[in-house]
Amino acid sequence: MCRILGSFAAGADRPDPAALASASARQRHGGPDEHRVLSGPGWSLGCDRLAVTDPRGGQQPYRLPHLPGILAVLNGEIYNHAELRRTLAARGHRFPDRCDGTVLPALYAEYGPAFAEHLDGMFAVAVLDLRPGRARLVLAVDDMGMKPLHVHHDPADGSTRFASEIPALLAFGGVRFSPRDDSLDTVLATRTSFATGTVLDGVSVLPPGATALVRPGAAPVVHRRGPHRAAPVGDTQDVLRHEVRRLADADVPVCAVTSGGLDSGLVTALAAEHARETDAPPLHTFHLTYRGNWPGSEAAHARSVARRARTVHHEIALDPDELPSLLTRTVRHLGQPNADPITLSTYALFRAVRQNGFTVALTGDGADELFGGYDRMAAALAAPPGADWAAAYTDALAAAPRLLREHLYTADYRAHIADTGSAADRIEQELRSAEAVGADRVTATTALETRWRLPAYHLRRVDHLAMAWAVETRLPFCQPAVVTHARSLPAAARTGKRALYEAGAELLPAAVLRRPKQPFTLPVEAMIAPGGPLLDTVRELLSPARLVLGGKVRADRVARLLARQLERPNRGDAQALWALAVHELWTDVLRTLQIPADCAAA
Repeated sequence: MCRILGSFAAGADRPDPAALASASARQRHGGPDEHRVLSGPGWSLGCDRLAVTDPRGGQQPYRLPHLPGILAVLNGEIYNHAELRRTLAARGHRFPDRCDGTVLPALYAEYGPAFAEHLDGMFAVAVLDLRPGRARLVLAVDDMGMKPLHVHHDPADGSTRFASEIPALLAFGGVRFSPRDDSLDTVLATRTSFATGTVLDGVSVLPPGATALVRPGAAPVVHRRGPHRAAPVGDTQDVLRHEVRRLADADVPVCAVTSGGLDSGLVTALAAEHARETDAPPLHTFHLTYRGNWPGSEAAHARSVARRARTVHHEIALDPDELPSLLTRTVRHLGQPNADPITLSTYALFRAVRQNGFTVALTGDGADELFGGYDRMAAALAAPPGADWAAAYTDALAAAPRLLREHLYTADYRAHIADTGSAADRIEQELRSAEAVGADRVTATTALETRWRLPAYHLRRVDHLAMAWAVETRLPFCQPAVVTHARSLPAAARTGKRALYEAGAELLPAAVLRRPKQPFTLPVEAMIAPGGPLLDTVRELLSPARLVLGGKVRADRVARLLARQLERPNRGDAQALWALAVHELWTDVLRTLQIPADCAAA
């Protein structure tokens, strides 16, 4: 697991060393173990490494003596690297170590841009081919988008730049901090940027399962690969058990995140079982709660899961008074607004994981999307024929539903969004189009969730906030065998996570199986109630002077919304206010990272 960066352009100019050093430094929290950037005429390639597989080997960028001109960098893990190494060695390739990424130059030499089709893992990879007559850059990410890669192409000079994180990308000369006009609407309508776009003009995210080919001076040509299919064997529990065991093996200490719910509980139980059967030390589990009496605590359920699995359990009690200071750091690390208050909890949780000596954490992310766990999915299925279920589904994704957004917007901004279209409009259209061509609602919603929302909203957040503390997250539910298995199940089995409840029947406490679904989050309605630790921060970020200057929302109506929240705290109003505040803070934080034009040109 690492942070990677680079650039590719036509011409003989060498990239600015100061900009490269700044880009690397801005991602170093995710790769504290080794730092190296190489550059030459028209190109650069760098990595900040978090050493997980073969910590003593695997210097990046990867180069093999018998393949001069091919360089590669990797963020992530390639789980089938031993098998690939054996195959490539049989073809005459030699490797200096057993690090997973060391196979990449040889794999590319054998298969060209199709190399990514042979990878099983979570990855963002960049391969630079500098051989005479073949100059090109190839970028690739895994099928689920577990490891993001941000890309910027400048049509003026034909240069392409990429980085694991947006703040690092902004260190390159030529990449400007330019928020999209619809950024606020996107955050309110979907809680973060969806699909391949970001909230910055000119910056995109490589879509899940994509390979991009960049030739000197040309824009990246992106194509989606076919899914990496695995042949799952057995029932849901068997498939998940196999993947948990595979991911629990590492050259560094491994723990599990245990929220107290079904998904993380299954991962915890199976990982603890694996530790016992292999005579490994007992599994350590981590759960975040808050000091004081706050609604929605899952600590008792997490303790119950840990007792049943016989883990060494760590209950991290965060002081709510620390939350305002965490907010700026989480916004900076994310690089884009994410309107889910869970960001603060996630950041604090992985801080505790790292401080307790763990480098890898197993999590339960992805289960709801694959196995139909969200309430909005059940509501879509229950909606009668002719009902506008797609609009209701889209509103359930929002930080502020459509009517509230339109009420808060100024007349000019409301008209602008009506003319250009909202992210919400595109989501509704995708859902309706899927149903129009015959897809059932389970398939339509699952496709939307896994293709767009999971990577943009969940996986990007987990990646960035875990790597803020140099922790690698591994996600059993996002592995090809589990994905293939889930999609092969009849609709009834992947509705309401029925298949997962059956898998957990003999592994988890009955109370955990009976309890209603509850997301791991922050009780934001209480945190910005009178006397709440985040109230002053939100009030300052939503001051009338700031909002009037922005020109997108009516300050008087936001003030009334805040007054209503203070009089009768509720999650809906609090979530809308939080989204507005996070967007305001994001513009402040990211603007400070922009290199002045004169420095970028130096």
